[in-house]
Amino acid sequence: MSGLMLANVAEPAFARHETFHPRFGWLRKAVSQAGDGTVFADAEATVKLGVGKNMVNAIRYWGLAYKVLEQRPNPANSRLALVMPSAFGEALLGDDGWDPYLEDPASLWLLHWKLLESRCTAPTWWVAFNDFTALQFTEAQLTSHIMQLTAAAGWPTVVEASVKKDVDCMIRTYTVRHHGRQAIDDVLDCPFRELGLMESAIGDEGRAWRFVVGDKLTLPDDLVAYAALEFAKGASEDARSISIARLAHDPGSPGSAFRLTETGLFDALGRFSETHPDLAVAEPAGLRQLLFEKDPGAISADILKAYYSASATEEVKSA
Repeated sequence: MSGLMLANVAEPAFARHETFHPRFGWLRKAVSQAGDGTVFADAEATVKLGVGKNMVNAIRYWGLAYKVLEQRPNPANSRLALVMPSAFGEALLGDDGWDPYLEDPASLWLLHWKLLESRCTAPTWWVAFNDFTALQFTEAQLTSHIMQLTAAAGWPTVVEASVKKDVDCMIRTYTVRHHGRQAIDDVLDCPFRELGLMESAIGDEGRAWRFVVGDKLTLPDDLVAYAALEFAKGASEDARSISIARLAHDPGSPGSAFRLTETGLFDALGRFSETHPDLAVAEPAGLRQLLFEKDPGAISADILKAYYSASATEEVKSA
């Protein structure tokens, strides 16, 4: 991938998380407490959010990175933007949202997708999932690759120490560094480890990490279809089909984000299309494709609403 693509999809934002990976309850807290958009600049922010000062900055960063918060112009102070819940944040995590407490694993997959979505303010995460081809790697290898790509993107002021902090934080987002009691506490601390996207490995150069490629038990076909259509929406204008190969391998694709194989992606979309009138999968002359009858963005929005509506109905039935 060229540095130009990275510059087009991401911001040169590194180590803004204050070394804190996202924790249980933080994104919900970000949405519920953002209010009029001034809480993160409030002198009483630590009291209102119930965390230390550095964690206030981390919650703000992660809220924006996962796109459950957004910045808006501040009529009272043009130099200090308001940080408020986004429409997506309210829909998912608001008081009447789809899944305010992230009880459905599908919501974690959705947030993971949103984190990587353009414009991405977590470029280390974007590069790791979309441009780094090694399945097993050391932190030094990933750091070196990111530094090379940021230089090619025209980001000459990126500091290697900040990238190292990002790589460390990313690994702690998806896997566990420790053993014993500390490992148990670590697992309970971050919801995104439930996704099973990464695991520890012993490499030739010592401690190493490995991406887990293949079907994911907690990833619904609905979310795969949603992400595929969101990718297709930005991939080309007015098209009514996209190849499964692109959905599996292109930078920014669901295959890259969710670490799915081409066959796994084809199977998931095939299953889902059997119940959705606007979607179909085909294999003309051996070329696997996803076909859609209308605007992919409109279909993807409907899929997301229908998924959470059905989940809410099931909860009522089981109550």
